[in-house]
Amino acid sequence: MEILIGLLIIAVGSFGQSSSYVPIRKVRDWSWESFWLVQGIFAWIVFPWLGASLALPEGVTLGALWAAGGAWQSVFYGVLWGVGGLTFGLSMRYLGVALGQSIALGTCAAFGTLFPALLAGQNLFRGEGLALLLGVCITLAGIAVIGYAGSLRSRLLSDEERRAAVKDFALTKGLLVALLAGAMSACFSLGLESGAAIQAAAVAAGVKELFALNPVILLVTLGGFATNAAYCTGRDYFSVPAGVWVNNVLFCALAGVLWYSQFFGLGMGKSFFAEAPLMLAFSWSILMSLNVLFSNFWGIALKEWKGSGAQAVSMLVLGLAILLFSIFFPSLF
Repeated sequence: MEILIGLLIIAVGSFGQSSSYVPIRKVRDWSWESFWLVQGIFAWIVFPWLGASLALPEGVTLGALWAAGGAWQSVFYGVLWGVGGLTFGLSMRYLGVALGQSIALGTCAAFGTLFPALLAGQNLFRGEGLALLLGVCITLAGIAVIGYAGSLRSRLLSDEERRAAVKDFALTKGLLVALLAGAMSACFSLGLESGAAIQAAAVAAGVKELFALNPVILLVTLGGFATNAAYCTGRDYFSVPAGVWVNNVLFCALAGVLWYSQFFGLGMGKSFFAEAPLMLAFSWSILMSLNVLFSNFWGIALKEWKGSGAQAVSMLVLGLAILLFSIFFPSLF
């Protein structure tokens, strides 16, 4: 029962993240860099700070918790993750919500799950390590099938139809960007692992275990914001009418809180896996798999798969089914 509750909480957060790119469609007359930076202010600073601060007991400060050790490592991995976040946004631009998130998040799931295990010296060919490796392989198999479905769709659609679904569609460029995004985004998982002492200090200080990961999440997102802010510029922030400016900021804020909900939910969900170490180790991959599932549901709703043909849709359904199985696979052990 505890595991199901944890999975449900992670799923709710994942649905929020997968929905975060829908409000961006309502942003008008801003360049991609402009709206990406504004939504990042909400996603990587405002809401993570609120999530970390609201969980603190009276008399406990974030600075005191961060002094427990690992803070700078978490920020450093956040900077690297920021590269992934930046290219992740570009993968949506070139591939669309469904295919872009599928490729990027699948790569992120694999690296983000295996890197911490390898750095901890875990043997991936015996016991729980082998189960972890098998789970990641199942996840990658699901992603590969979805990627194949995307290639089938690309072959059937004309250039006009591709751009009707995704304005800047570019398959080769998009795949390369998505793979880079996935590899670098996995550093978020390493940033969370680096903050283990901070999380433990939070629990010792009276923070509920449901929210103990939030101070670490803030450190990682701060590092990511630094990377994105260095790249993005706001040349056209004030070149639009006041009504459009307010509209854009509100939809960027909505996108930001939806994006942050995935890690808020991850921290809460993991607290229910305390008695299931394999589920705890596989939680990152579970989150990424759910993100892919929900992003493809949005892709279908937004008609990105319209006109793709029966074979492409069948492969998409098969890939999603494999991903769904991968989510529950660790609970079988």
